[in-house]
Amino acid sequence: MDGTDKYLLSFKDYYFIRSLIDIDALENLEDFEIRDDDVFIITFPKSGTIWAQQILCLIYFEGHRNKTENVETALRVPFMEYNLHKLDFSKRPSPRILSSHIPYYLAPKGLKDKKAKIVYIYRNPKDVLISYYHFSNLAVAFQPSENLEQFMERFLDGKVMGSHWFDHIRGWYEHKHDFNILFMKYEDMKKDLRSSVLKLCSFLEKELSEKDLDAVVRQSTFQNMKSDPLANYDYFLKDLVGTRTNDGCFLRKGTVGDWKHHLTVEQNERFDRIFQRNMKDFPLEFTWDINEE
Repeated sequence: MDGTDKYLLSFKDYYFIRSLIDIDALENLEDFEIRDDDVFIITFPKSGTIWAQQILCLIYFEGHRNKTENVETALRVPFMEYNLHKLDFSKRPSPRILSSHIPYYLAPKGLKDKKAKIVYIYRNPKDVLISYYHFSNLAVAFQPSENLEQFMERFLDGKVMGSHWFDHIRGWYEHKHDFNILFMKYEDMKKDLRSSVLKLCSFLEKELSEKDLDAVVRQSTFQNMKSDPLANYDYFLKDLVGTRTNDGCFLRKGTVGDWKHHLTVEQNERFDRIFQRNMKDFPLEFTWDINEE
């Protein structure tokens, strides 16, 4: 046994983190009560979840935008399946914003009414791989790897929280007509954050003044988020999840193309072959390095 069962729990062919998941919550996911004005951020892990949480908090909550309220984004936009704060979602005021890594087939039935909104953030999988590798070695709830090669094997085999990256994005995209969903590319958000915020506002039917829009963009840049204790998830990582080292942080680099500094030529070519095999004829485009655009 490679230790996977120690760290991962398989539920309906999808992997969750064993030590963090509430099995009762999983078994009741299908019947999770959805409100018409709910907004879900759905991602494969390490694809911009916290970034999207911060942006939506800034769009929706004036007290977050003008810094008059001292509430972490992890509490404003909690995870549906990883309810580490033991929140009673039924008592949350509307509009509720929730995060999730679930695949399309585990989505609550109410999400298919197409009134509640889903924002799906996707990122090029090579950068996801590198970010996930570093994070897995940092957080004690995740299975560590001796080297990138070992983690890459797990990632490509789908033996990580979130299972197969390819299945996750394909599943949500190919069933997009069942949901009220907007697909946002991480790299587009990096290239033009302001346009991305405007696109989100349009989808969410939220109008912001120029001043408020400026505040959203300014406070959701990577560097400003990394230094903001309400947004950087450091307390969440250290106090709730636990770390293997004291010098790691949840938000590491947030760059595009970091995979070039880690993957060998052979690893990159193997990844490309598997990507082409799994994503052939897939209509969404991927950006591997912003400098090449």
